[in-house]
Amino acid sequence: MSAEAETAPDGGAAAPGTEGAGKVRRPRAPRTAAAALVATVVLVVAGALLYDVIEVRAGRPARRWRAQIADELATRHLDDLWVLVGAGAATLLGGWLLWLAIAPGLRRWLVLRPYGGTTAAVDRAGIGHLLRDRAAGLAGIDHLRIRVGRRRVRVSLVGSADPASVQRQLREELDRVGAARPLRLDVRTAGGRRAGRGARTEPADGTGTEPGTGVAE
Repeated sequence: MSAEAETAPDGGAAAPGTEGAGKVRRPRAPRTAAAALVATVVLVVAGALLYDVIEVRAGRPARRWRAQIADELATRHLDDLWVLVGAGAATLLGGWLLWLAIAPGLRRWLVLRPYGGTTAAVDRAGIGHLLRDRAAGLAGIDHLRIRVGRRRVRVSLVGSADPASVQRQLREELDRVGAARPLRLDVRTAGGRRAGRGARTEPADGTGTEPGTGVAE
């Protein structure tokens, strides 16, 4: 779904409508590739061990690799380099799998405010394109760089344009997106001059930034 299609239900300027914003949850990634990889590794290792155990029970000698592993585990001390390396690798692998199980993923997507009992999400790159199209019609901008994060939009511009004026224009466009969690906007020039000095900017949730504080983190 394109960014324009996502903003259509909002119909222009964003209404306060923040009473349901806190109830919107981020979409979770299915983790299909990670689950398939883990399942494949477990099946291969478990199948090899089961096959070797069955052969031993049938009176045949154990495979060399299993006998060697058992001998290494019985003779090596805990402070051995390879034991430490193996333990570290197992810890990192376990932490990675735990992170995949807990983290929702889909960090490129931002959840929108509920509309008509349904929720949607927009790609952060789509928001960047919307802001870039809005800035293309402003005078005094020679070069523009936009970085859209999960909580903040950073805009760096080169040119004679007033950053406060650019911020007001981009703020209006950003409010139209209707993100469930309002995004803070930080506009600055290449020389370090920032918007918000003496101006008051209103995020989508209606909470303002006091004059003189800007939009710094």
